Amino acid sequence: MEKGKKITKRKSVDFILLIATVSLVFIGIVMVFSSSWPEAMVEFDNGYYFLKKQLQSSIAGFAAMIICMNINYKFFKKYALPLFLLAQFSGLLLFTPLGLELKGATRWINLGFTTFMPSDAIKIGSVIFFAKFLADRKDNLGTLLKGTIPAIFLIGISCIIILMQPDLGTTVTLGATLMAMFFVAGMKISHLVFMVGGAAGFLFYAITGEGNEYRMRRWTTFLDPFKDKLGDGWQVVQSLYALGSGGLFGLGLGKSRQKFFYIPEAYNDFIFSIIGEELGLVGTLLVLFLFFVVIWRGIIIALKTEDLFGCYLASGITALITVQSLINIAVVTSSIPTTGITLPFISYGGTSLLFYMASIGILLNISRYAKLDRS
Repeated sequence: MEKGKKITKRKSVDFILLIATVSLVFIGIVMVFSSSWPEAMVEFDNGYYFLKKQLQSSIAGFAAMIICMNINYKFFKKYALPLFLLAQFSGLLLFTPLGLELKGATRWINLGFTTFMPSDAIKIGSVIFFAKFLADRKDNLGTLLKGTIPAIFLIGISCIIILMQPDLGTTVTLGATLMAMFFVAGMKISHLVFMVGGAAGFLFYAITGEGNEYRMRRWTTFLDPFKDKLGDGWQVVQSLYALGSGGLFGLGLGKSRQKFFYIPEAYNDFIFSIIGEELGLVGTLLVLFLFFVVIWRGIIIALKTEDLFGCYLASGITALITVQSLINIAVVTSSIPTTGITLPFISYGGTSLLFYMASIGILLNISRYAKLDRS
């Protein structure tokens, strides 16, 4: 060995974050199988149909996580703009013959052998590009002309294609995530108040404006779901029944009653209510604890990363997981109006699982360079 040559030992990833993520994915596989069995038998005469799909997505997700875990996160800074443009372009494909319309919204691209949801790519691509934007303008973030206005413009560009689908829930998720990143980066509080006010005004119009009657119905249903429990309030009421009937320890794995077509597509947006019914309060608290661990480790990684881009990227990924999880659980518990938002790592959905696990891989790579306590 040459004298004086320094050998640097590669740091390990955040093991706690890795275990918490794998645990959530495992719970998701089990609960997708349990909650999807009735529909899989009726629709496909194969109770394992959705389980097989989720297992395939999980394997692809693990591969994406391992790959991203071993790619230096600064690679994403170098190619932030191409990744952002590619994600936006995938969203534009929704408005071509490839776009697949279901339940009044065009959110999927039909690739023939599978479907792809561009909004998941747009969310991750926007977080990466916005992290680069914030790092490059670190000295001007407190100014109006060079900081806040360009940031508002970029947030709007990031959200516009998702809003056009239309998908207000995902638009709010991404907008709130990017605003959280801007806050972490050091924006002025007065500018934050202005942005929050503008966002509130936009939401008010999106709910009450002409042509948005279905959103207004969701709002009135949220105020009293039992008033129309056989109509617009059906899904929320059945979700509350599921959570309430689970009690402390649940009815037992596989013994849900609400999954028998009381809750439509129980393996998707409302899977948390099936967890509450089958595994009880203990099961829901376990899931919440694992999400808390993921979020806690993400915050620690962001705080312990000296590189600004790495800090903002870790903050953005953590904020995205936090916001989407909170919205999903709030909908299931009737704390906010119903919107089609999946529960990260747990709900059925290949694109969502793939991109969220890839984002965890990026977060794990950032943890290699963070000054974490590895004792």
